[in-house]
Amino acid sequence: MKSIISLCLCATLLLSVTIKANELSYIAYIDSNKRIKCLYGYVATKTGDHQAAIQIFEDCIERWNDVYSMIWLAELYESGGVGVDKNYLYATSLMKKGALLNDEAGYSSLARYHYGAALYEGKGTKSDPEAAKIWLQKAESEGIREAGEYLKLINM
Repeated sequence: MKSIISLCLCATLLLSVTIKANELSYIAYIDSNKRIKCLYGYVATKTGDHQAAIQIFEDCIERWNDVYSMIWLAELYESGGVGVDKNYLYATSLMKKGALLNDEAGYSSLARYHYGAALYEGKGTKSDPEAAKIWLQKAESEGIREAGEYLKLINM
């Protein structure tokens, strides 16, 4: 009898741990209204569940104009992935949207760098080296070291 009770207790403990672990899964955040879900989009991307990542990022952009989500979603569409066709036009439009914002976390500065690079290279937009330099200089002035390195490369 003691072994049956012990087994039941162990099963109950394992079940509660499993439930708590599932609450931490990115899947639990797909339909969440909590902003932390935006970070779980990254996890979904890295595990290869690109459709879940897209759902999370799109919702974060719609609800909170979340620049972090814009950057990661743009990266996903720029590189493509399992079940995701490359779409430079959409990726660049996300970077532009993020570049025009001023988020508290500083992701807008990173979006300015990526948008400037897209403008220079003509990825998803018409090439515009002069506008690209303006965006890259702004990103560099905001502390994005890579923007300064990019400017050095294109000014050689």
